Amino acid sequence: MSKHHDLVIIGGGPIGLNCAIEAKKAGINYVILEKGVLVNSLYNFPTNMTFFSTSGLLEIGDVPFIAHGDKPTRRESLEYFRRVLDSWDLNIELYTEVEKMSSGEHGQYQIDTNRGRYSAKSVIVATGFYDTPRLLNIPGEELPKVKHYYDDPHPYVNRKVLVIGAANSACDVALETYYKNAEVTMAIRESEIYPKVKYWIKPNIENRIKEGSIKAYFNTTVKEIRENEVDLVTPEGELTIENDFVLAMTGYKPNYDLFDSLGLPISDDEFKRPIHDPETLETPLPNVYVAGVINAGLRTSTLFIENTRVHSEMIIKAIQQKN
Repeated sequence: MSKHHDLVIIGGGPIGLNCAIEAKKAGINYVILEKGVLVNSLYNFPTNMTFFSTSGLLEIGDVPFIAHGDKPTRRESLEYFRRVLDSWDLNIELYTEVEKMSSGEHGQYQIDTNRGRYSAKSVIVATGFYDTPRLLNIPGEELPKVKHYYDDPHPYVNRKVLVIGAANSACDVALETYYKNAEVTMAIRESEIYPKVKYWIKPNIENRIKEGSIKAYFNTTVKEIRENEVDLVTPEGELTIENDFVLAMTGYKPNYDLFDSLGLPISDDEFKRPIHDPETLETPLPNVYVAGVINAGLRTSTLFIENTRVHSEMIIKAIQQKN
């Protein structure tokens, strides 16, 4: 027997929570289905991470975000969204993973999860992209020493660490592990550090590379990972280096397997965005909407919490106009 709501929101991140707040304000019977913990993506951020955005730009639901510095930390953000949840008494089902969606009777959608079936006339997909890393697809990537999520520098003290990538996360990780006495090497596909790396990070990583404190191989790819070493393909030929950990900071992408199981059509261009009406954010599936950063597809550096908060109001307004 399914649990019926007027609206099912898939994803309990900041935008999913904001959609729930707008639904509650509109008197719409809703539920949030979150496969992990509250704001699961933020929970998986590095332990010592500081946001690039100010706290004011992350606020939702008229709940003040008070941080000790100009830019909040991961810990402060987790506390903030717990307060949002409590302040609005939001209806959320945690550890509830959506497996598939199908059309039911009377224009209802059936949403199957690991904890039973839900039904609703309207659905909002707000799943973000941080849960799905871009894989290297090379031998050895499945080894326990390979991490696609960076946690804390302590495990890498006095270890030989290979950082893959050259954008903000990779540079941040390389510096933080280096300052904790890791022997850091970087494998960078391009010929330089990503030009748009944050202004306070870029000169630091470039200086560490220039002085030789961090070894960087440019125009280089990783061919194979083994228990105690890694094979690189450099402009000078193949090279094997000793290695204890591989931190693959290669970016993330939307969960296209989930989109497929939901029946969401994707654009056939290079960006692979979920197809939607830019005015209402409704997809070709009637009464199914997409909110938040997933609307950018693979262009993950273009949408953030601060410029997608408006999606919640747009979608709830569209739902109300249909009723």
